[in-house]
Amino acid sequence: MYFEAEVKKKKYKIEVDETKTHWLVKLQALGEAPENFQISKVDYTKFDDAISFLFDGKSYMMDVVPSKDGYVIFTGNSYRNVIIHNDESLLHESLKGGANLASSDKLVAGMPGKISKIFVTPGQEVSANTPLLIMEAMKMENEMRSAFDCIIKDIHVKEGASVESGALLVTFEAK
Repeated sequence: MYFEAEVKKKKYKIEVDETKTHWLVKLQALGEAPENFQISKVDYTKFDDAISFLFDGKSYMMDVVPSKDGYVIFTGNSYRNVIIHNDESLLHESLKGGANLASSDKLVAGMPGKISKIFVTPGQEVSANTPLLIMEAMKMENEMRSAFDCIIKDIHVKEGASVESGALLVTFEAK
C-alpha cells in the first residue's frame, strides 16, 4: 500500500507491505533518505480508537481518531494532526492537475503509476482538453488532458515507464 502523509507541514512517502507476521514499512521524509522498519503483528493490538504495539523494545500506545483530512493521534502526552493522502486522494489530485496547467508549463504525476499510452509528440500544437497520455494508477486508466491551448515542448517519459509521484511527464510552451 502506498500513501503520503503530512505532519507539522513535513511531507512523507509511506509504503507498507504486509506479510503473515509483520508489516514492512518504508518511510521517506521529503528530501531525505528512506528508512525501513519492521513491525511484528504479534506485538500489535487494536481496540476501539487505540493502538498498542512494541517497536524496538519499547511499548507505544496511541489514540487514533479520524478527522476530516486524516487522523488526530495522541501519544507521548501530545497530539499530532496527520493528513493522509492515500491512492484515491492522490489520484484525484493528479487528475485535477490538468486544471493547474493554465498556470504551469509542466504536467507532473500526482501519484505513482505506469504510462500506458502517449498521444502527443514534441512540437505538436494541442487545443484545450486534448488527451496527452494515459497513466495507469490504482488499476484504472486515467487520461491526462491539456487544460489550455499550447505547444508540447517535451515528453519526459516513455510508454511502459513506471513513474513515482511528482515525476515530470510533459512540458509545454505557450501558443
